[in-house]
Amino acid sequence: MRRMSSQDAAFLYGETPAWHMHVASLVIVDPASSGGRFSFDRVRDLTMERLPQMPQFRWQLVDVPFGVDLPGWVEGPPIDVEYHIKSVWLPAPGDENELSDLVGELVAKKLDRHRPLWEIYMIGGLEGGRSAVLTKVHHALIDGISGAGLSEVMMDLTQEPREAPTESAHLLDAVRPSDSELFARGIVRTAVQTPIRLVRFGAQSLVQAVAASKNFLVAKRPAMPYTAPRTHLTGEFTPRRKVGMATLEIDRVKAVRRSFGVTVNDVVLALCASSLREYLVANDDLPGHPLVVQCPVSLRKGDDRDSVGSKVGSMFVELATNIEDPIERLRAVAASASQAKEIHKAFEEHHHLGVTETAPPGLIGLAARLYTTMHLDRVPAAVNLVISNVPGPPAPLYMAGALVEGMFPMGPLLLGMGLNITAFSHNRQLDVGVFSCPDLVSDPQCIADGIELALIELEGLTTQA
Repeated sequence: MRRMSSQDAAFLYGETPAWHMHVASLVIVDPASSGGRFSFDRVRDLTMERLPQMPQFRWQLVDVPFGVDLPGWVEGPPIDVEYHIKSVWLPAPGDENELSDLVGELVAKKLDRHRPLWEIYMIGGLEGGRSAVLTKVHHALIDGISGAGLSEVMMDLTQEPREAPTESAHLLDAVRPSDSELFARGIVRTAVQTPIRLVRFGAQSLVQAVAASKNFLVAKRPAMPYTAPRTHLTGEFTPRRKVGMATLEIDRVKAVRRSFGVTVNDVVLALCASSLREYLVANDDLPGHPLVVQCPVSLRKGDDRDSVGSKVGSMFVELATNIEDPIERLRAVAASASQAKEIHKAFEEHHHLGVTETAPPGLIGLAARLYTTMHLDRVPAAVNLVISNVPGPPAPLYMAGALVEGMFPMGPLLLGMGLNITAFSHNRQLDVGVFSCPDLVSDPQCIADGIELALIELEGLTTQA
């Protein structure tokens, strides 16, 4: 059995009925571009042919009794194709609102832990004869970077699909240890390792605080968790989900970056900030203090890019939503992001243990249940939302011969945050998925549309840079 990391176990045990800890991606394709190659049957067959190179699609979860130790994976039984890959149809012609509603319904369903933790839905009936493919994979198996790598395995760089691999990657033992064996090992490991890890984590935290302290002394107060202002973006949410989508030309984003001397990520954050500001103003809910956003940061290095599991850290950025002028807002976001990078770098230089490694995984699940049953999601959230920016291949992608027109990622909602914005770049475009709980953020497409408008606004101001 392969034991998962403590971070992956946290994603697994942190689930509650309202917190779905899977990530999703909606791929839009044009079957007419395939020259007759594309069909749902071909997508299904190619996925099955490439299973040898997608180990996480074959693995079966092994839980440790009472959560006394980290769970793990074993090689699962043959895949039940009809369960994992399904086709659904919208009444043609399905528009964006109907697609968003359907995707929300499909993503809102939790993955069955008795099976490998993934599902694919092939969606037909879209406007213009287009089709879509929705993929759901548990966050314990992938993060943004490895998810992008997984997409490259499922797709091709040419219209003609490449040959299927002949060898399986990351084959695991198919034998599941007994519950008594898992429990005994877990008790011993927890009793021996937990005190040591607590001491190491305490010492590490002290060193990290000293290393990062210079940022607090030479700059303004950095963005920190639990300083986020209260808005209707956070609160008690339900299992319901909805998605909004926007597509930007990456060259336009880079032109703004060059004009103002910032990074692409700074521009993406500023576009989101502008859209959120307008959205909150329209809803009479703009706080006097800036929104605080959590930005996942990949901890993968070199050959670790495609390894199974999640390896992410976090940095915290103020979105400057309290600043009216778009240029000043962009520069304030860039300054906050730069400071956040320095603090993150200082912490990571001395990072050896995460907080999830200091306690048995079962306690994480208990804490998540207490969080909801005690309605702690009604108190101010740690941050207002999560914004991710994931780089993908600059070349066109094809699925079963059809050109990929859009790839919209959806990250999980957690800790009372009713909104997640994730951007994915590929083929000279930036696709943005705005994912929400509609009981808190009822119209994520409004925010997605606002991102495009914010880019137009900054483009018009480049002469003032």
